[in-house]
Amino acid sequence: MNVLSAIIVFENLHELKRLCHWGPVIALTVIAVCSSMALLDSVIWYWPLDTAGGSINFIMLINWTVLILYNYFNAMFVGPGYIPSAWKPENQQDTMYLQFCRVCQGYKAPRSHHCRKCNRCVMKMDHHCPWINNCCGHLNHAYFTTFLLLAPLGCMHAAFIFIMTMYTQLYDRISFGWSSVKLDMSAPRRFHPPIMPFGVAAFAATLFALGLALGTTIAVGMLFFIQLKVIMRNKTSIEVWIEEKAKDRIQYYQTGEEFIFPYDLCSRWENFKQVFTWSGVPEGDGIEWPVNVKCHQYTLTIEQLKQKADKRVRSVQYRVVADYNGACCPIRMGLITFFRMPCTEEPRIKLIKGETIFATRGTKWWMYGDKVLNEDQTKAGVRIRGWFPRRCVEKCLYDSANNTSASEEKKDK
Repeated sequence: MNVLSAIIVFENLHELKRLCHWGPVIALTVIAVCSSMALLDSVIWYWPLDTAGGSINFIMLINWTVLILYNYFNAMFVGPGYIPSAWKPENQQDTMYLQFCRVCQGYKAPRSHHCRKCNRCVMKMDHHCPWINNCCGHLNHAYFTTFLLLAPLGCMHAAFIFIMTMYTQLYDRISFGWSSVKLDMSAPRRFHPPIMPFGVAAFAATLFALGLALGTTIAVGMLFFIQLKVIMRNKTSIEVWIEEKAKDRIQYYQTGEEFIFPYDLCSRWENFKQVFTWSGVPEGDGIEWPVNVKCHQYTLTIEQLKQKADKRVRSVQYRVVADYNGACCPIRMGLITFFRMPCTEEPRIKLIKGETIFATRGTKWWMYGDKVLNEDQTKAGVRIRGWFPRRCVEKCLYDSANNTSASEEKKDK
């Protein structure tokens, strides 16, 4: 029992390391600044012990902070849920419908994806969020979305308090100064010294907190509507992209097939209940899912396998002609390459002159692809892929021609 307790404590301490990242540091700092300044300013503007309204206002601020932190830490520490290492379906024949993860040495269950940051296969992965330093997935999707809802609401309340505090304090001081100049002792407004001093430093801090609150309201509010939209369709951000690629693939090859997204239960309320429950624990085990009557458990994974095969056929082989150190901001590659770098958390890969790489997508200035590795690295499950500047590579004409002809042959079929 002591050994088990020690293991649990060690795992909890290990999870606390998630706080040592720029995302949680910035997020918690914004929460601390906005909530503390809102509490201080509410004491100046609307003293909570004088009126019922002041007391309600003060209690609401505390509730916003508690609820926001509760959902934030749950999203971070509960985590998305992970597929067990070396997992495989009960029916051995079902492995033909699934992708194999060389890192986890197991099959990827439906709706799961391997996260390079977490280095695990994540259940119903939506994305890896740097602000919680964890993935958003099956188990913490509701906590994460609730946090995205509460944070803008709390910031709007705080912003209102900041504006009212600055307005009342400045207006009272101007009115008091003007009355002194006029020497009019019968002026209807009189200056009441605040319970707490509100000087230049307090004004600057309140103005800074107001900017943080408004910025958070806009940015986090947009993320909330994006998450709510995919939840109502019972999709994840990754699955939205898979569905778009499925339509493009069918249109490109003109196969005449119809792709139906299997997890949309054709009812927004039913889709909503897949994520939000009274217990806080989402429905399902993260491996098997309720599906549309026209689909089965492996409809989406089969489509993913088709897209993988299509990507291999349509990839183009390049040879590295200039070294690249893998920097995110490669100023030495030119100003245009620097300013046109992809806005994504996907990695950049280091290139050495003479290496070979297969590019699968790209822009005018950047490309994304996989390095061609030696046999030992391939057997060990090593895979190096990411973005690199287009000017560092040149197309291998012979292999490109083979890929083009293969693509055309598949299109004719």
